Amino acid sequence: MELKNKLERIMAQAVETCEVAGVNLLVEKDGEEICYCEAGFADVEKGRPMRRDTILRLYSQSKPVTAAAAMLLMERGDLDLCQPVSDFLPAYGNLMVAEGGGLRPARTPMRVFDLLKMTSGLVYPDNVTMAGIQTDAVFREMDRRLLTEEAMTTRELADALAGCALAYDPGSSWQYGTSADVLGAVIEVVSGKSFGQFLQEELFGPLGMKDTAFWVPADKQDRLAGAYETVTEENGRRSLLRYTGNNLAIRNDMAKEPAFASGGAGLASTLDDYMRFSRMLQQGGQLDGVRILRPETVHYMISGELTEPQQTAFDRWIGLDGFSYGNLMRVCKRPDRAGYPVRAGEYGWDGWLGPYFANFPQEKLTILMGTQKKDAGTFTLTRKLRNVILTELF
Repeated sequence: MELKNKLERIMAQAVETCEVAGVNLLVEKDGEEICYCEAGFADVEKGRPMRRDTILRLYSQSKPVTAAAAMLLMERGDLDLCQPVSDFLPAYGNLMVAEGGGLRPARTPMRVFDLLKMTSGLVYPDNVTMAGIQTDAVFREMDRRLLTEEAMTTRELADALAGCALAYDPGSSWQYGTSADVLGAVIEVVSGKSFGQFLQEELFGPLGMKDTAFWVPADKQDRLAGAYETVTEENGRRSLLRYTGNNLAIRNDMAKEPAFASGGAGLASTLDDYMRFSRMLQQGGQLDGVRILRPETVHYMISGELTEPQQTAFDRWIGLDGFSYGNLMRVCKRPDRAGYPVRAGEYGWDGWLGPYFANFPQEKLTILMGTQKKDAGTFTLTRKLRNVILTELF
């Protein structure tokens, strides 16, 4: 009860100061729930409070799910992670790298494991680099077509990204980007199913994740949280402004099944649903008698680590000191280097709107946080709550 009271106080303060509109938190240890907390609103304008069944846009917290889908295909012998991406998507057979203001052919092929490690050279849009500018043009075209009958598909996006400059030769460095979206297209080719269908049949259905999908149907729309950004007024007071944009070609309203099933950013879910996925990993790939992955596969999935040159690039990511990266997740390798309490071997990821996932395999602990704050990722509130949980429980 003392832990719950501390967490609720921190969450209530974050709502009161407009750091977030609403937030919820679920903590589980040894397969048992330790506490659930909530504060604030899922929809400020409608006065709808944040609840346990509130549906959240996961954005990049979709990535670990995409990695698990690739692990499934690898385990079955349908996918070799060392295969060139061009074996599945021929457009990746003639990749070009941005260098010195121009382009040159890539010296190495892009392999499937590069997509899982973010060492592919693919980037997210920016307005500075050649790779980022060309990628931005693809996403602008996606946005233009997003709400039309000609919306770009998962495969179309992947093929379009193959025409963009890479930031570096595949395998030579690390940069966060569209790798998981391309991996979704690879999974479609290998499985012969749409990415959404594959996830539903192979993960969400068997795991009982009834509220997880690439869209939110009409009968669940009243549970979808609004997204907000914190703005500072001239008098220094903070307030909340509703965000209605379609970031990374993901429909904000999520009201229609998308043509583009984004493996990097497209899923919506609830804390209880994502806990079922997290618990499956904690339990070596099975849940409630249903086996999704073999224990050896889970061990590989959660043990990723970058090479020294790749790690040097990753270390530029502020706030992940002590971590490495693999299979679309952060993995803690050096707790002594972290800037806040961590545990060796912990892994997980977050999302652009602030949802957060962390599994601690040695401690059998899971922390899930849900919020919808623009440009959040892992932010101060996340770390405050983590700090209390880790220092109270251990």
